[in-house]
Amino acid sequence: MSNLSIREALEQMKRVFQERPEEARRKAASATATLVGGLQCQITGPTGEKAQSDVPPALGGGGLGANPGWFLRASLASCTATAIAMRAAMLGIQLKTLEVTVESESDHRGFLDMDDSIPAAMLSLHTHVKIGAEGAATVPLRELVEWGERHSVVGCTIRRPPTLSVDIEIV
Repeated sequence: MSNLSIREALEQMKRVFQERPEEARRKAASATATLVGGLQCQITGPTGEKAQSDVPPALGGGGLGANPGWFLRASLASCTATAIAMRAAMLGIQLKTLEVTVESESDHRGFLDMDDSIPAAMLSLHTHVKIGAEGAATVPLRELVEWGERHSVVGCTIRRPPTLSVDIEIV
């Protein structure tokens, strides 16, 4: 999709939401993980999306898919890249390079329940953005990345976690 097509789609969506703000709030597509063996899960979405997760053999898995933490990093990287690219299209900036890498640090003792003072959560996330655009100065590109980082839905969700609830169904 060209920058112009992206810009037109985003502008149309903004007009719809300005006219009918209630349309802006909606439930997102679900993701369902089904244990298929060992620690391997098949992840599916309502319109045919598929992914597979597993953990490395050192943690008892078969290493047959990416680990769930990688999916979080991948989600943050791709969402941030998408936000940057959308903003670039809105501003008429033609990107020639955009690469977003997310790294994390964890202490595995937390999820292995070895020490109550160590959280199971990732301890830190770091995002590195490589960006380039023909004829664009450094300052506008930095501002573009900063805007994308502030508007990445996944990044915003990590910074300000939503309410998390769990329903349990025993079968």
